[in-house]
Amino acid sequence: MNAAPDLHTLTGAYATHALPEEERLAFERHLAQCPACAQEVAEFGGTLARLGAAESSRPPSGLKTAVMAGIGDVRQLPPLTGPAERRRRTSRLVRQWPKLTLAACLALATGLGAVAVQQHDRAQRAQSRASSLRAEQAAVTSLLTAPDARTTTTASGSAVATVVWSADRGQAAFLASGMPALPQGRTYELWFNDSGTMRPAGLLPADHGQLLLTGTINGAVGVGVTQEPSGGSAHPTGQPLMLLPLT
Repeated sequence: MNAAPDLHTLTGAYATHALPEEERLAFERHLAQCPACAQEVAEFGGTLARLGAAESSRPPSGLKTAVMAGIGDVRQLPPLTGPAERRRRTSRLVRQWPKLTLAACLALATGLGAVAVQQHDRAQRAQSRASSLRAEQAAVTSLLTAPDARTTTTASGSAVATVVWSADRGQAAFLASGMPALPQGRTYELWFNDSGTMRPAGLLPADHGQLLLTGTINGAVGVGVTQEPSGGSAHPTGQPLMLLPLT
């Protein structure tokens, strides 16, 4: 049995779209939790985009019009029937070669330009995701080091969740592991429990169980977790899966 690859070594293959579907999905889950790999993918993507852009060039003005105007004169050649026919076919091919070359150049320039744009967009998304994750981690770390920081932890099945909060800052963060995967179209939503009234506090990212809650504690006595439709709900649509007290 082949050993599973070290996910940290797959950044280059991922950036060049060379991973099989199963490895690509596994690497994307890893990527969301590994800022170093996300940064490396972004750098690979940026390099590939620059390489593609370096090979591409803007076609001369009127090239497409000329190619399209002449394409009707390029006919499919009949089967060869003898030496004389082969000579005539070769002669026609030589005469038509400039038109075929123009068409090939146009297709090549268009293709390389599209690849460059795709790689650039992908690199930008990876870099943006890595930046967001780093900012989230920094905010949670700062909250954990607050002088008055407190934590509470609970478990439900395979899931273990912790809330850390600072009354002085009025902030709280949610950290969880082992949260069951949800069906498509569903998400976990966090709530501040205002003595029985649930106030929206953000959606838990599907790729990592960490969230700096939206809004201030403002007298909340706990934090709840529910399963909601994608995009979240203004009010819980079911009973809380977890309730963590802020006491």
